[in-house]
Amino acid sequence: MSEVRFHGRGGQGVVTTSKILANAFVITGQFGASFPMFGFERRGAPVTAFGRFSDKPVREKTQIYNPDILVVLDPSQRAWAAVFNGLLPGGMMLLNDSEDTTDISHENLEKLGVIDANRIALEEIGLAIPNTVIVGAFARMSGLLAIEPCCEALQDYFSGKKLSANINCVKRGFEEVEIFDL
Repeated sequence: MSEVRFHGRGGQGVVTTSKILANAFVITGQFGASFPMFGFERRGAPVTAFGRFSDKPVREKTQIYNPDILVVLDPSQRAWAAVFNGLLPGGMMLLNDSEDTTDISHENLEKLGVIDANRIALEEIGLAIPNTVIVGAFARMSGLLAIEPCCEALQDYFSGKKLSANINCVKRGFEEVEIFDL
């Protein structure tokens, strides 16, 4: 089972990112569970979401204290100690950032994916909502999903021109993420 913790701020699509990925796993015949943890429910407030993905049914719906993978949609949170809490050895981190961030280190972090998801989202959908770009980047960095089920999972959230634009976001995330072995 892969356990993923998502960090970001209200309005970035943190919860939606975990839901889309759970749907993508289900499309492949696997299992996915997604659930949020909110503090203040307002735009800009810190948000954490959780995802468990497995080839066996996922029954546990608790917070994830020891993630395999961290996904950070808000670049200002990249250095927060709480983001790295409990990261398991061999861990991965996917970071939405426009700066060179290869200086990030943690004793258990072995792979870092970096993508300027805000820029891509602005170019494709006109809004700095990085969630669907992150979905594609996650698929490539983690190696857990192909791009097709990620695009198919979007149909539960978007239609028409918005669906097409968000599929472009997923594809660009998959293609443009930079991956570093640490």
